This record gives sequence, structure tokens and C-alpha cells, in this order.
Amino acid sequence: MIALWYANIAAMLAVYVVLDGFDFGAGIVHLFVARTDAERRQVLAAIGPVWDGNEVWLIAAGGTLFFAFPGAYAAACSGFYLPLMLVLWLLILRGTSIEFRSHLANPLWRPFWDAVFALASLFLAVVLGAALGNVLRGVGLDGTGSFSTPLFSNLRPGQRPGVLDWYTLGVGVFTAASLAAHGLGYLRWKTSGAVQQRCARAASALWTLVAILFVVGTVATARVRPELFSSIAARPWSWPFVLIAVSGLVAAPIAHRRGAELAAFLGSAAFLAGTLAATAAGLYPVLLPSAIDPRFSIDAEASATGEHGLAVGVIWWTSAIALAVAYFAYLFRSLRGKVAEPEAREGF
Repeated sequence: MIALWYANIAAMLAVYVVLDGFDFGAGIVHLFVARTDAERRQVLAAIGPVWDGNEVWLIAAGGTLFFAFPGAYAAACSGFYLPLMLVLWLLILRGTSIEFRSHLANPLWRPFWDAVFALASLFLAVVLGAALGNVLRGVGLDGTGSFSTPLFSNLRPGQRPGVLDWYTLGVGVFTAASLAAHGLGYLRWKTSGAVQQRCARAASALWTLVAILFVVGTVATARVRPELFSSIAARPWSWPFVLIAVSGLVAAPIAHRRGAELAAFLGSAAFLAGTLAATAAGLYPVLLPSAIDPRFSIDAEASATGEHGLAVGVIWWTSAIALAVAYFAYLFRSLRGKVAEPEAREGF
């Protein structure tokens, strides 16, 4: 039962990264692929019906963590207080920029909010990637089961590391590049005209960068947390996740070159989901590794809710997820097709 809930949370986070990742990526690249006001409104129209709904998966994953593993939730929320506040404010800025940009038809107003949208999307990707890097590297958990993390210390991993060091920043940059490539795939699939053409031209170069960063990140992770790879190697059930990630990394740029728009988007989705699933499989059963002593790490069994609560929760969780999946399936089916440039007074 504990393993099931661990897998549930990992799956919800993977879904969040795939779904909210493409609108993060669209925000990162939209200043480059959309050069006129009409083209930028076309980009916003492509993500407009789904961007806020996609964020529900992050909230749901946090709520599930609180229910299933309250000890890990408490330690993470207190230890990562500053990064969580950064994420919250960046999400607010991002949503505000989308909603406010068309309130005034002013040559300064709209470019300002476009820049806010791009920067908030970029910094969100970096901060969330750095959060993943912290989990991989380990945090300053001691025997009390709690930790306090400054924003940065000496930029080197150690027993009392900051949120940002060379490794976590590297994971953040890799995450931003991966989500930007994912966003390009989504925009190429959902838009037409000049925006689509620019996305097609940029995709090949960006995926080359993602592949390079993936190799560099793998080597860096092997140095920082070598036991992650030994765990994956010792668990044959985790190998398909690695295969999915590598296949997606290879398939996405090939599909872009062949003009297979949906296949390119699905390839990048497989790459992101497979990478996160393989990471979770390698970490299991640990939820928060300790950089001080592995004995202080918070694992799933030690921080789990009682067995009866987990068993009852499965019923409600399954029902809620079924409704969410049905809703998102209906939403994306209803929004199938490409988004054209909106008329002067339409949309965003």
C-alpha cells in the first residue's frame, strides 16, 4: 500500500510536469517565436483554456503527499519555505501577466506583461528544477527530522547545502531547456502560420541542447548521488522508465524533422514523464534524502499514514483521479485543432 501511494504521487507530479510544462515552455519561448501582438495573442490562446487547470495537478500532488506521507510533507514545507514562496509568487505573476496584458491597448503595457510572462515562466522552470535537484542531492536533514535551507551557501553540495549550488542550478537549467523544447512542440502542434514555422526551425537546435544537458546532468548526478543508478540497475521494473525517457529524447527531434507535430509533442512528453518516473524508481523508498547521514533520510514507510487510512484513501483517490482524467480528456478533445491568429478584439 505504501508503494502504491508513492507511485501515485510520482505519477501525479509527472502528469503535472507534462501538462503544465508545455505552457511553461510556451511562456519561455513566446517572445522569440511570436513577434507581433497578434502572434503573442495566438500563443496565449493556445494555452489559455488549459494553463490554470494544469496547475491543479501540483495542488493535488501536494494534498496527496499531505495525506499519505504527512511526515515528509511537514519536513519539506518547513525546510523549503523560501523556494515554496518563490514558486507561489512566480505563479501569481505568471497568472497576472496573462490576465492583465489586454486590459490596456498601450504600446508599453502589453510588452511589459509579455516580459513578465516570459521571465516568470523561465524562473518557475529553474526553481522547480532546482527543487528536483535538491531531492536528488539531499538536504540538511538531521536526527530531529527537520532541516532549514538557505537560498545558497557556497554553491557547492555538502552536508548543509543551500537551495542553489552548481548541481541544483544545473538541474534547473536542464529543466528550463526541456520545458522550452516541450513548449515548442506544443505550439508547433497547436498553432499555424509564422509562429508554427519559427517553432519548427527552433526545435532542432533546442533538442540538441537538451540532449547535451541530459548527458552532462546524468554524469553530474552519478557524482552527486551514485546510489541512484545502482538502485535503478538493481530494479528491473524501473528499466522501462529509462527506456521511455531515452526513446522520447530520440523520437522528439526526429519527429520534428519529419514534420510529425503530434508525435514530436508526445515524444517530449514521454521524455519528461520517463525521466521523472525513473528518478522516483531510483529514489524509492526515500522521499527526502539526508546529505548529512543516510540514516536521517525520510522514507515512505517511516512517514506514512496508518494502513487503514491509506486503504480507505485509495477509494476516494481513485474516484477523484477518474473524474480528473475524464475532464481533461474531454477538455483536450473539445479543443482539438489549431489556433489561428485572433481578431483584433478577440481573446488575449
